[in-house]
Amino acid sequence: MVSLSLAVAQPPTRAGAVTTNALEHARAVRTAGARVVVFPEMSLTGYALDASPVSADGGDLDAIVDACAQSDVVALVGAPVRDGNKLFIATFRVDGSGVEIAYRKQMLGESESTRFTRGPGPVVIDVDGWRIGLGICKDTGSAQHIAAVTALDVDVYAAGLVHRPDERAEQDARGTVIARACRSYVAFAGFAWATGGGFSETLGRSTIFSPDGEPLAQSGSTPGEVVAVRCTRNR
Repeated sequence: MVSLSLAVAQPPTRAGAVTTNALEHARAVRTAGARVVVFPEMSLTGYALDASPVSADGGDLDAIVDACAQSDVVALVGAPVRDGNKLFIATFRVDGSGVEIAYRKQMLGESESTRFTRGPGPVVIDVDGWRIGLGICKDTGSAQHIAAVTALDVDVYAAGLVHRPDERAEQDARGTVIARACRSYVAFAGFAWATGGGFSETLGRSTIFSPDGEPLAQSGSTPGEVVAVRCTRNR
């Protein structure tokens, strides 16, 4: 039996204040008590579609890198990014060695597609031999995306979200569907803070689901909450 400690975090976020938001991420990393910590969609900027892209090597994320180094954590952090001449909604992988773009969102909403480009396809990252498939918000409702990730034989599916309070049932249903399809743990991290894009209220309720689709841990709707689970497997 091998294990992986997994956490979902919903830090308070100030629109566009990347350095300040990075400090909140670092605080969550240090307090999570987990090997992998998942953050919401565009967590570094807030869900503001006109936010400036965040650089992987610009120094704004040094506080998170330092926290990951001190706590031996891999953080999955949301941000708009520029790659070449295209903009993407992305997930950064941050650890003690630095920052890299791990995933680019595939399924874009109508307002997102006017500025951002669809990502090229599903991605799996490795953490201590655990295969972690990545998604971002709208991806989690796409049968095409879920089937593609399922084919990659993942141990965990991790996604950053932004949902309204009236979308709780939909968020929970998506987590259950993905867990049962992938036969994997699912980690959903969502905002619990007013953010851009018309989200004057957000749901929170960041959740980790079992491979059977049952919630193992779920936060409330308060900014700053972090919940964690120790995941186990036989292989």
